[in-house]
Amino acid sequence: MTTAMSSAAANTFLGHCRTLLGDPHVLTLAGEMEPYLTDWRGRFTGSALAVLRPGTAQEVADTVRACAQWRVPIVPQGGKTGLVLGSVPDGSGTAVVLSLARLDRIRHIDAFNRTITVDAGCILQAVQQAAQDQGCLFPLSLAAEGSCTIGGNLATNAGGTAVLRYGNMRELCLGLEVVTPQGELWDGLRALRKDNTGYDLRDLYIGAEGTLGIITGAVLKLYPQPKACITALAALPSPDAALELLKLAQDRCGASLTGFELMSAFCLHLVRTHFPQLPQPFTAAHPQYVLLELSSSESEAHAVALLEQTIGAALERHIIHDAVVASSIAQSQALWQLREHIPLAQAKAGKNIKHDISLPVSVIPSFIAQTAPQLQRAFPGCQLVCFGHMGDGNLHFNVAPPEGIGHEAFLANQAEVNRLVHDAVNHFDGSISAEHGIGALKRDELARYKAPLELALMRAIKQALDPHNLMNPGKIL
Repeated sequence: MTTAMSSAAANTFLGHCRTLLGDPHVLTLAGEMEPYLTDWRGRFTGSALAVLRPGTAQEVADTVRACAQWRVPIVPQGGKTGLVLGSVPDGSGTAVVLSLARLDRIRHIDAFNRTITVDAGCILQAVQQAAQDQGCLFPLSLAAEGSCTIGGNLATNAGGTAVLRYGNMRELCLGLEVVTPQGELWDGLRALRKDNTGYDLRDLYIGAEGTLGIITGAVLKLYPQPKACITALAALPSPDAALELLKLAQDRCGASLTGFELMSAFCLHLVRTHFPQLPQPFTAAHPQYVLLELSSSESEAHAVALLEQTIGAALERHIIHDAVVASSIAQSQALWQLREHIPLAQAKAGKNIKHDISLPVSVIPSFIAQTAPQLQRAFPGCQLVCFGHMGDGNLHFNVAPPEGIGHEAFLANQAEVNRLVHDAVNHFDGSISAEHGIGALKRDELARYKAPLELALMRAIKQALDPHNLMNPGKIL
């Protein structure tokens, strides 16, 4: 980490930043900075030299150039909804937080090319709405869409609930605008689906968590609005049955299957306990549940028929115990609320040890069958909150304390719990981070599970692009 600046040097640097950005956008008082320094889950509060709030891509470039001149580390920050301490500074107080919140313009929509060009600070929900206003769909959807920003979504290669059909942010992005660690502004905002002219620089920055440069703008793909989206909730005996249901749904529905979310009985128990006002579709409890969503470009009748036929076939084959098919938008939203309230219910229940993992879809049942008993043996009575995007292999595999055990006391076991879960993930050739990123929280875990050659190549890229280690230092590597 860069050593602290002298008071005189810090005053000179901050004075220059005020000239660049204006006094209101250079925050140095503790009360002003505090909201930018604490992570989303409230578990860590860092320290910063200042919070800088540029309003344009050029102001970002000018600010980064100043930071490079004074050797001031930079922590880029979007909506601050990340879960791995990737967008907050450490406790040294030597870095500045560079907030992109003011870069919030929808720059251009091309309905014929089906693209939208936006600032990195645009809230995801605003981009969804802008696309909808033009009769198009921007399909990225996740729980924090009212707060998270496009730059952060790209920096972490966000996934969400529609990856099965549309892919991660990497697949949804055509071009980027990026400020380099030297303060140069690269205009890669190309709205092309084919561009075979050398290295794909765009892919270097997507998923890099701000460690190689700062994304200031993006060209994103749009899709036709579906004529109908139909949702069903199925009750199943096991994760193995969920895997069978997924294959059946994919065989019958093809690309129309846009969502396939697995939820354990304990997940819905948490939701029922903390949000009793939400509907409970089944009178009896079942071991597992799957939320399916179908989108149709033909008609609502076509989507309903396709989903009902799929559910009927699953019932005939005894893959599922029961199912509820939404008959209205309101019912569909109610079913999705059950899934979306799982993280909220966890928060109300208390702290837990979270894991955002991905696995080959075919081994998910085996992973759960092996890892859940291992956790029980090691931590008797621990409660497993297992849910996620089974269609693309992404599980949120969270471990809550046994009843009667304090949450803080249980969190003391985090390293041991992580080792057990991540060793199992590694055994099944999975990844310890599916969509949350690495940040500072999983940095040491990455070093344990990444191959030495992969780490060496990553360090070589970091050294080549950011030789002074000013861009989000201490994150990933």
